[in-house]
Amino acid sequence: MDLWRDHLPEFSGPVMEAKYARINGQPFTEPQRDGFADAERIALRFALAERVVISTPMWNFGIPYKLKQWFDVVIQPGLTFRFTPGQGYLPLLKDRPTVVILASGSDFVTGMKRGRIDMATPYLREALRFIGVSDVRFVLIGPTTGPAEPIQAARASAYRRLSSISANF
Repeated sequence: MDLWRDHLPEFSGPVMEAKYARINGQPFTEPQRDGFADAERIALRFALAERVVISTPMWNFGIPYKLKQWFDVVIQPGLTFRFTPGQGYLPLLKDRPTVVILASGSDFVTGMKRGRIDMATPYLREALRFIGVSDVRFVLIGPTTGPAEPIQAARASAYRRLSSISANF
């Protein structure tokens, strides 16, 4: 799925109302059902995937808003997680091999991040784990800006790591 080209529903109005209706065990109204159908289709597409590759830049130490919007659409009660008072939150998806390729202007691989914090990796790890996907491998690529030599070294290192991962993916 190309999050920049494919349609993602806005998480407002009938879609949000449908989420809370589901949480409260209430039936959907017709507008809620129609609005929530897009979220269900996107979550089902993800649920049926045998393998997942997420390729994303790091923006302002986190993930781009479109990827966050996708997670907001997919992480829905009854679709990808459930809640019970006795057990708390429980994931509904089966685990599957997942690779996250995360490119950044800074070097978060070797620690030369100049005091900056990578908030993207922990967010992605936790969001995926919350819905049942724990077999996640991260490939960080950085720096992607600056002098040519570190950029080429970062790309070569990421390529080697991806080649190694792909052997068992």
